[in-house]
Order: sequence, then structure tokens, then C-alpha cells
Amino acid sequence: MTDVQDRYDISKDVLFAASEKIDVTAVAAAQSPWWNRTLTEVNDAVVRLAVMEGDFHWHKHDEEDEFFYVLEGALTIEMEDGAVRLAPGQGLTVPRGKLHFPHAHGRTVVLMVEKGSVVPTGD
Repeated sequence: MTDVQDRYDISKDVLFAASEKIDVTAVAAAQSPWWNRTLTEVNDAVVRLAVMEGDFHWHKHDEEDEFFYVLEGALTIEMEDGAVRLAPGQGLTVPRGKLHFPHAHGRTVVLMVEKGSVVPTGD
């Protein structure tokens, strides 16, 4: 594991089975920044919950698109051709192979939807 990855608390283990109620607000409230977990699986995709604060790092996913949906706070996703700032209730799909740099403005809670094969810290 690299120094960059050491600062994140990430696990791909699935926390909730199908048909199990998920209280996303409660799960997020119990976590400190740079926590990321797979909430559930949906077909060949997963739904992840991240609690962020500050900068992640430049990375990409060669084979998978990644969807970000902000629940709380604000998230700017920088890409080589510009940046998009997301507020609660807003989302963005970053296409596979596109370098991106998430920056959370204060404590930010984000849902991500992506294939289960994605490496959360990038390829």
C-alpha cells in the first residue's frame, strides 16, 4: 500500500445485504473523514458511501465509470478539461479512463455507484 492509500480508511466488504434496510444518514454520521465502504451490491455494481474532507488525489479507473452523488457538504471534481462543483442533491458521472481529483469542501458525504471491480483509490 502506498503512502497516499495509507491515509484512507477504505474497505470493499459489503455492509448490507439485499432486502436489508440501510440508514445512510446514521452510517455517515458515525464516521470520520476519509472513510469509504461498500453499502450494498446492485447487479454488477456497488453503492459506496464516503465521508471526505479535503483532497483525495489524482487518479482514474481504466475500465469503469464512476458516479458521485453528494448528500452533505460540497465536492469539486477536477478533471484535465475543467472542474465541476457539486452541492447536495447533485451528481456527476466521471467516464472510465478520465483522470479526476475529488476535493471535499469541509465534511462531505457522497454516494458513489460503480462496478464492483473498481479499485477505489484508482488504477
